[in-house]
Amino acid sequence: MAYQALYRKWRPLIFEDVYGQDAIVTTLKNQIKADRVGHAYLFCGTRGTGKTTLAKIFARAVNCPHAAEHEGSPCNECAVCRGILDETSMNVFEIDAASNNSVDDVRRIKEETEYPPVEGRYKVYIIDEVHMLSTSAFNALLKTLEEPPAYVIFILATTDPQKVPATILSRCQRYDLRRIGTEVIEARLSELCAAEGRKAEARALSFIARSADGSMRDALSLLDRCLSFLGGGELSYNDALEVIGAADITSFSELYRAICSADIETALRIVADTARAGREMAQFTNDMIWYLRNVLLSMSADDVSDILDASEEDLCRFREDSRLSGKERLIYIMSSLAELSNRMRFAPQKRTLLEVELIRLCAGRSDNGRSEQEQVSARSEAGYTAEKEKSAPARPEQTSAPEKEEQKPAPVKIEHKPAPMKAEQNIPAKKAVPEQEPVKQEIRQTAAQGGKGSIEEIRRSWASLVPQLAPSNRYVYENAVVKEEGGRPVVIFRSAMNFKIASTNKEENGLTRLSELCREQLSLDVRFGGRVARKGEIEAEADHITDEDLSRINFPVEIEG
Repeated sequence: MAYQALYRKWRPLIFEDVYGQDAIVTTLKNQIKADRVGHAYLFCGTRGTGKTTLAKIFARAVNCPHAAEHEGSPCNECAVCRGILDETSMNVFEIDAASNNSVDDVRRIKEETEYPPVEGRYKVYIIDEVHMLSTSAFNALLKTLEEPPAYVIFILATTDPQKVPATILSRCQRYDLRRIGTEVIEARLSELCAAEGRKAEARALSFIARSADGSMRDALSLLDRCLSFLGGGELSYNDALEVIGAADITSFSELYRAICSADIETALRIVADTARAGREMAQFTNDMIWYLRNVLLSMSADDVSDILDASEEDLCRFREDSRLSGKERLIYIMSSLAELSNRMRFAPQKRTLLEVELIRLCAGRSDNGRSEQEQVSARSEAGYTAEKEKSAPARPEQTSAPEKEEQKPAPVKIEHKPAPMKAEQNIPAKKAVPEQEPVKQEIRQTAAQGGKGSIEEIRRSWASLVPQLAPSNRYVYENAVVKEEGGRPVVIFRSAMNFKIASTNKEENGLTRLSELCREQLSLDVRFGGRVARKGEIEAEADHITDEDLSRINFPVEIEG
């Protein structure tokens, strides 16, 4: 007989062999024993959790005449069970909705349900990946699913129940299969290794179980690969690392210790070893974030053994590493790596990005020269200020005017009166209220420090300020220009859409962040406003050339002749 993969060879044939889904198994067995079988079932869950396996066992159990004698499980020995196992029975139909998703395929099922089963009690239709059916196919299935013949049972399986119409969901008994625990998978792998006559270290099986991410099928596939790599002998932990291509947890611990001790050389060596082993840098970064998450939880709670799915040895390592730094620094490192992971998605030089970020973290400073503590405090203060200003009631612009202008006569304010238009004639022309476009009113200008509030200085530094904004803000600010209006810098956005994106961005208040950058890098204490550009204003502003720009291109030219 041809070789079978482990996940096919050891697929459960009875309910008792299904691991990690005890509540669902008990419910289905009780329904069969009490003869209270429904007409439609929906099994939901991630890959490898047992949806199709449960459906096949259930299809045999409802037709097996000896199911009651076996506590609701099929006997797998009678003619009915053998026919279903050999796929020669005309009672059970397994349909892949990913490739049979048209309305004609569903109509064919509807026509077949008109005929009773040849043998056994029920016709069972197992529709896998049911969310792939088209809208018209769902509509064709709806009436049959609601009132099928008494001898028909539908079992729908899907990894994405959100795509299944509510009209279908309401007609099915829904069972959500959860991810299988690491300890359960590890126990099952140990049993299968003994059955196969192979030896494996407990640490290796634990690592395979963690790598499977709750999927029993993935765990068996990984074990199959590891055993094939050896050919014979005992499977060690290092062998599992070599085959799966993942980094050891000690690498993450060592890297975290290097960051905390500012050991740049060790951090770069770990990255080099990871690259030589053929590991993917983006995956390594995500695994590092997950490791730091475990360290953070160990730091935040006394007993995390029930929260963290890890061995006792790993829990001890998490507790030891949790003493290396405070929560604020650890959260800052995690945030930096998370942002790095986002940048890596489209970057060709992932290793370089990781190395640069690790150098910054080891140095304890960012690219703008601020320490981590300063950045954490500044971001917290900025977030609090932005939230406070957002929740505060709108105030007139004059209430936040600079103190140095308090001695100037206040401009006349017109408020919902028909006569104030005459009052404008008494206002001197030089003190008239400047024309206002749609301007973001949350942030006002304050006095510049050291007299360096030149708009030209901000414009010259604009190309270096914008890249330090959040990724979701960079595009709209790159396409904007800065002008001085009413004694303050105003960001002029190219379109109303860009202005809306910048105004409603939940990730970052761009104007607040620009004020921080000007204060830190240019020694300017300014507050930015924003508005939509008038017609042709952006193009005219783009043509503006400063004296410094002219000095760069105005070099002497000697003409010979």
